[in-house]
Amino acid sequence: MIPVHLYDSRSKQLLEVGMDENKKTYLYVCGPTVYNHAHIGNARPLMVFDTLRRTLKACGYDVIFISNYTDVDDKIIQAAKKEQISEYELTSKYIQAYEKLRKDLNVLLPDYTPKVTENMDKIIDFIKELVQNKFAYVVDGDVYFRVSKIKEYGEISNRNIEDLKVGARIEENEKKENPLDFTLWKKTTEGIQWDSPWSKGRPGWHTECVVMISNLTPHTHVQIHGGGMDLKFPHHENEQAQAYAYCHHPLADIWMHNGMININHEKMSKSLNNFILAKDLIATYGGNVLRWIMNSTHYRAPINFSDEVFNNAISELNKVYTPLKQANLKLQVESSISFPLSIDEEKYDLFLKALADDLNTSLAISILFEELKKLNMTLRQKTIDFKVLAKSLNTCNHMLSILGMEEVNKIFTEEEKNLYHQWNDFKKNQMYEQADQLRKELIKKGIL
Repeated sequence: MIPVHLYDSRSKQLLEVGMDENKKTYLYVCGPTVYNHAHIGNARPLMVFDTLRRTLKACGYDVIFISNYTDVDDKIIQAAKKEQISEYELTSKYIQAYEKLRKDLNVLLPDYTPKVTENMDKIIDFIKELVQNKFAYVVDGDVYFRVSKIKEYGEISNRNIEDLKVGARIEENEKKENPLDFTLWKKTTEGIQWDSPWSKGRPGWHTECVVMISNLTPHTHVQIHGGGMDLKFPHHENEQAQAYAYCHHPLADIWMHNGMININHEKMSKSLNNFILAKDLIATYGGNVLRWIMNSTHYRAPINFSDEVFNNAISELNKVYTPLKQANLKLQVESSISFPLSIDEEKYDLFLKALADDLNTSLAISILFEELKKLNMTLRQKTIDFKVLAKSLNTCNHMLSILGMEEVNKIFTEEEKNLYHQWNDFKKNQMYEQADQLRKELIKKGIL
């Protein structure tokens, strides 16, 4: 087993990823509010935490991965009205779109994908207990959390509670005892509602994740809680506060946050009209290109998207996949024997250790290129050592798999092999026009 260390936003230190008493590591990532297609900023945590999950498993951890769907929200109500469909129809539509996005980005499905609407009884019971224990209070059917009762408030975002009172952009509300207090239950007559002891209404966003974690993990606790940098405050801070109130310990050992997305060096926003949907980028460039860009930058750093970034990614991917496809082809059409799926254990171990150091994907990619260099040298030999070639190809495929990238393992049919041999014969016999035509066909079939 290789110990994995990750940067914890709460302590500002690298911490070793732990396990519970059953040797399980729980990873919870805040999922989307499903009222529209995911933009590229939503897609980054999809890829970051998928790479983390793959890394943890490869390093020997038994990972339970949870990512929720927020399927009740003011934005959902407004979007459903606009599209003139029910909230259920709307959320079902965009959950389906999100699942397609996972597939297009080669993201593994979570072990659990809880929905808020499926946990409403538990959410109401949770709020009841907070009210009974004076961590929450009721005003005119609304329920608010008493932030002042949590001395640790601000520890994730590293903010002082007094400074927050003065400087934070918090909606003024005369009903609140404290401007920092946040909504646990909202009384409303608009959109989908549930009966509760306080009013007909729906829960606050910050409560939902805590309850779903409580429902799916022992002791209301996960080893890693992840999400975008924008969730540090107030969302994750408010989750943590409720965990202290409900179970008297932190919600997570490690709070992990990925950096934001910029478009041509500007923050992505609807007001700047640079808001890009992930599906549109995939349609243009493919999921592999997006994953490569994400992997090429450390997860905590911001990423700038531009034409140059995409062109560089395409160029680098050609350097990766061209020799791998050549190796795969030669092993099948020029080698008379098949080789076991052995790998360079030493090189692969170095690769995993790079990722185990706070998901250092840049270093991991450099190790991948070292193995690619070895593979290219083998390809250039006058007499190819197919055993060495197979080992290099398998090693590269293992590395690509951990990065969530497409592996090169196409199995050629006898017809495709014959076409390749025919192409070589055309070249040998200087039948260049026929060779060129056949080459186009081989490229179209994915053989070259």
